[in-house]
Amino acid sequence: MSSPELITLCTADGASATIHYRGAHLSHWQPAGAAQNRLFVSERAIYAEGTPIRGGVPVIFPQFAGEGPLPKHGFARTAQWQLQHHTADRALLTLTDDASSHALWPHAFQATLAIALGSTALEVSLGIENTGRSAFSFTAALHTYLSVQDLASTQLLGLHGLRYCDTADQRQHKTERTQSLSIAGEVDRNYFDTPATLTLQEPHRKLHITQAGFADTVVWNPGEQASRSFKDLAPDDFRRFICVEAAAIQHPIQLAAGQQWRGSQTLRCG
Repeated sequence: MSSPELITLCTADGASATIHYRGAHLSHWQPAGAAQNRLFVSERAIYAEGTPIRGGVPVIFPQFAGEGPLPKHGFARTAQWQLQHHTADRALLTLTDDASSHALWPHAFQATLAIALGSTALEVSLGIENTGRSAFSFTAALHTYLSVQDLASTQLLGLHGLRYCDTADQRQHKTERTQSLSIAGEVDRNYFDTPATLTLQEPHRKLHITQAGFADTVVWNPGEQASRSFKDLAPDDFRRFICVEAAAIQHPIQLAAGQQWRGSQTLRCG
């Protein structure tokens, strides 16, 4: 089912997902048998043209954060995407360069976002094709906000021994020393060369997070103090999510004319 603004996916056993045309933004994923959305979306999220939705899975392209001259996180997350294919449990959306993208980034491209919904899993796949005559490079991410019942009792497993850039601490480069990462205060880390699968562990549930094509993983939560500066977050919202983002940051993706790249993130209930 679809509307001028939303696409709804579902499976026979009750799993569901919702995607916005603007930004190809996935805002809802409820596995079969689950009581609630496993993606966090703020009740104060702003649904307006040109404004990214706070939560869900923003698509970051062609620039991650402030890692270049473009506006933060590029333009894909607020652009109007086009639906190319839609079945009960799958959707494919595309974004093609136009005058508005050329005003910021002069390259010809086609981006695709493919969403595949299963009973207890969700796959989100981002593809980029260079449709122009000259090479370009880009950074990208799937900026996934995962809903947690209580951040204080949540741990992320699989990062031990990895190098990371600590954006919240003057961009110092460090090595992760903990076997399981617990979040206390502001955390904004770009982990490099991450393993294929991480596990988000809560007292009564777990989520396996698998990525392919993306070499890096970003872990972000603004913490109590910094979250006060976000008008689209409620005061206690920071307790209810953690961002675990499949990303390509350390080594920008290089595409010659005609070349393609693809990266994906799969969420699977444990």
